[in-house]
Amino acid sequence: MKNATAYLAALLLLAGCMKDELPVPAAPRGDASSHQVCMGSGYSQQLWFDLGTGAVVNENTRADWDLALESNVDGWRVMLNGARLMTAWNIGSVDITLAHDTLGMYAGRRIDAPSGDRDSTAVGDWRNTGNVYIVDLGYSSSGSLLGQRKVRFLSVDGSAFTLESTALDGSNHRSAIVTKDPTRGFTYFSFDNGTVPIEPPMGTWDLLFTQYTHQFYDPYLPYLVNGVLVDGSRTRVARIVDRDFASVSLTDTLTFPFERKRNTIGYDWKYYSFETSAYTMVPDLSYIVQDSEGYFYKLRFLEFYGPQGQSGCPLFETVPL
Repeated sequence: MKNATAYLAALLLLAGCMKDELPVPAAPRGDASSHQVCMGSGYSQQLWFDLGTGAVVNENTRADWDLALESNVDGWRVMLNGARLMTAWNIGSVDITLAHDTLGMYAGRRIDAPSGDRDSTAVGDWRNTGNVYIVDLGYSSSGSLLGQRKVRFLSVDGSAFTLESTALDGSNHRSAIVTKDPTRGFTYFSFDNGTVPIEPPMGTWDLLFTQYTHQFYDPYLPYLVNGVLVDGSRTRVARIVDRDFASVSLTDTLTFPFERKRNTIGYDWKYYSFETSAYTMVPDLSYIVQDSEGYFYKLRFLEFYGPQGQSGCPLFETVPL
């Protein structure tokens, strides 16, 4: 009897331990959702999208800003508005109020790396150099050239950038102090309007639908493309190829690892068909995105055209994982 009682007690104890150690299936976070955003005539709009809420959290035109200045306390980097194909030339430590031109400089112009690598920017490390940069302001949404401006970055500290700028002939000299906004990854600046609110606060957005400058190599040509960028410091993306979307799961990231490049989604989820004179989606291409809150989604693109046939209206599906 003592042995039977002990045996029964052991079984009950073992059952209790096994119950606690059994894996609990993860609760589903939601069903598939479809979303469509439109970048407007001439792809003029930049749309900041949050995967968690399934909504555009901010919208601006690409004409609204010229420079993006790194906002963190140690930040000093400067990025150009790639949605306008902006470029820059370093002309050295010269008198900014004298007249300059870009004759013979075309081959030396630089763009920011499409990947978002902060150590591969057109301006580069300007600190303690006194260098002046000729900045080509790129193109408007209608394709018009916006001209050039010269800029010198004078100083930066934990709270602000100080800079000066002129027209190409040295006239229209302006000075500006750009106070960093620590709630945002970058603080945005317009030569015409000063500091402008563009990028939403950190953690509130995941995808940026926009035109941006891509570097092609055959031929060697910086060119405007239409696609999706991410904040590589807070969002990871895995590009999943040759997989049926229904079967895509987190285990696919073992074969297709996460990346933090700004253009991992990029523009090439579509291609232009000369047979149909229209964009077509690349088959069996999808993405797994870990958003700024740490949640995972799989995503695929379904269409590039809006209900009235207008281009620049990506339709995409997301599924929480």
